[in-house]
Amino acid sequence: MIERKLAEVSDEMKRVREDLRVSGEQLEHFTGEADEARIRALVSETPMAEQDFQEAHRHAETMRRHHDDLENRLAELETRQDALLDQMMS
Repeated sequence: MIERKLAEVSDEMKRVREDLRVSGEQLEHFTGEADEARIRALVSETPMAEQDFQEAHRHAETMRRHHDDLENRLAELETRQDALLDQMMS
């Protein structure tokens, strides 16, 4: 029973790690887009450029929250794995 739970946790950890890798790349992309849009908004000082920046910034923040959620999920899984290993050793 514990071995099966450990295998399930391990499989989920693998999936979350892969999702973290992908979301890290996406976060880097969206953050770069937001930085570029911010500079364009500062230089052009137009409402359209400011709107573009706000939208890019929202996308980057959404991806940052998603990435943070994945990091938290991985930490939870690691804690669960440690608890299962402790049970197994008892």
